[in-house]
Amino acid sequence: KKWKQLSRLQRSVILFLFAFLAVCGVISYTTMGETWKSLTDKSLDDQRTEPEVPGLNLANPAVLPAPRKADAKLGDYPELSPQKQPKLPHVRRGPPNLQIRPPRRDMRLKTQQDTNKVLQEPVQPDKEEKTEKSVISWRGAVIEPDQSTEPPSSKIKEPEKPSSMEADNQKEPVPINERQMAVIEAFRHAWKGYKDFAWGHDELKPLSKSYSEWFGLGLTLIDALDTMWILGLKEEFEEARKWVADELVFDKNVDVNLFESTIRILGGLLSTYHLSGDSLFLEKAKDIGNRLMPAFNTPSKVPYSDVNIGRGTAHSPRWTSDSTVAEVTSIQLEFRELSRLTGEEKFQKAVDDVTKHVHTLSGKNDGLVPMFINTNSGQFTHLGVYTLGARADSYYEYLLKQWIQGGKKENELLEDYVRAIEGVKKHLLQRSQPKKLTFVGELAHGHFSAKMDHLVCFLPGTLALGAHNGLTADHMKLAEALIETCHQMYVQVETGLSPEIVHFNLHAPKGHKDVEIKPADRHNLLRPETVESLFYMYRFTGDKKYQDWGWEILQNFNKYTRVPTGGYTSINNVQNPNNPEPRDKMESFFLGETLKYMFLLFSDDIDLINLDKYVFNTEAHPLPIWMPA
Repeated sequence: KKWKQLSRLQRSVILFLFAFLAVCGVISYTTMGETWKSLTDKSLDDQRTEPEVPGLNLANPAVLPAPRKADAKLGDYPELSPQKQPKLPHVRRGPPNLQIRPPRRDMRLKTQQDTNKVLQEPVQPDKEEKTEKSVISWRGAVIEPDQSTEPPSSKIKEPEKPSSMEADNQKEPVPINERQMAVIEAFRHAWKGYKDFAWGHDELKPLSKSYSEWFGLGLTLIDALDTMWILGLKEEFEEARKWVADELVFDKNVDVNLFESTIRILGGLLSTYHLSGDSLFLEKAKDIGNRLMPAFNTPSKVPYSDVNIGRGTAHSPRWTSDSTVAEVTSIQLEFRELSRLTGEEKFQKAVDDVTKHVHTLSGKNDGLVPMFINTNSGQFTHLGVYTLGARADSYYEYLLKQWIQGGKKENELLEDYVRAIEGVKKHLLQRSQPKKLTFVGELAHGHFSAKMDHLVCFLPGTLALGAHNGLTADHMKLAEALIETCHQMYVQVETGLSPEIVHFNLHAPKGHKDVEIKPADRHNLLRPETVESLFYMYRFTGDKKYQDWGWEILQNFNKYTRVPTGGYTSINNVQNPNNPEPRDKMESFFLGETLKYMFLLFSDDIDLINLDKYVFNTEAHPLPIWMPA
């Protein structure tokens, strides 16, 4: 009773005194009892003279916080949760800012569980954020936009560095496995050919030991910068950086294609800036970005296809005033990121205007778009032809990826993407014979064609990425079916390499192949799309068969396209193992995309370009998902 009459300060002092004396052995239990009595006999009047400080809790006993329940958001970003300070690992390879962390064994399972949870239950928005256009529902897809999107800044930002909490979470580096070492060896062999015979030029001609020019801007070198960084090739990266610093000049009287220069040059420079933190690459990115802006000076704001980066003029191709839909709708990731980094809104505004314009156009077929758009009228042309191959493919890819890049807030992008996938299911999906492979054909004025470009093999990876970000489970099921089809486009061919285009049999008897190849379509350009989708499928499922399929492709590249003196070459005939007819050209995307995706496919480190933090542009250059500053 007397104890309750004491103030908090008195109680704390008494407890501290007893604890101290007891530990020191100074007083006996008897003495402690007497001391207790003398201290607690204090009158109530004396107690009231002890001042109470409003709002201040003095000497509350220290307690450990109760264990918190696992949080799905923190599970996806474990560096956000406080961790015990471990020793920081050394960076095993590569320039100093590249942090390679070991995979968490439970992470892939947790990611799948989190995805399934999103598919089953709509996410509830926070009460205080009700003003946000919060939920999109389209045929079963229920998505809550992230609340963390950062709009374009008002100044150039510093490169993103690992936070102290992220550093706390780092453990021993993940060892490079044999398959990744084989990719590194392949890259070095390709790089040797480029360095020896095409240094500073656009593309290597490995057989003739020379080069070809497209824009005269070192396309292969710029495309390969972030690949070298990810592979940890420090010496090669530093040589390439020196060329960029000393030799790369955009003040040239040369016409460049807006789309190709955006995805390869602007995208490559932005990605390398983010990975390395080297401001040189941001300065070069801003320079080329500004020089590409005249392309948007059209009556419709739909950009011209070509820009003279020295004169500041732009125009359509000589034979038409049309641009392809894929070209004008697959530059957004790069220009939006350039605005975010520089604080100059003009870049994002230009590409957002294009996106909004295309969103409103008529001429679509259940979300599917034609292949061409006129720069004067701003209208689709050549109506009635729909494909997910050349001239339209990356339109669909960038709808989803912009939505992810911007923090899942731009609902029109998601609506257009999901509607388009429904259009694919309705109009373009068929099954082949005899293996009943699911494939994506084409539609021309109501007539279905069983033609499928290898380019369409980007789609399984994009579908899987959408499912990982909360879209319906049937997107992942379709991804699994389509990646099997893309795999068969390799294994049913004599060299084990896919042609550029295949036609599927719809009525073939047993014993025949599903895949038919026309003579004009049997070339292979070292394309990345199937390997790209294999990477996504392995990253999200952990199924080793996807790694094995990628390994087979790499071995066949080495067998049929490798040039002994350095480099790899496209081939004209995938059906002739004895003479695949080399074309004497190594596309820049072989180093920028194909080998990069190979290396990532063979890695078990989900934090090596974490797909919850980065989104790849259509040239495999990773750009950050927008997060709070």
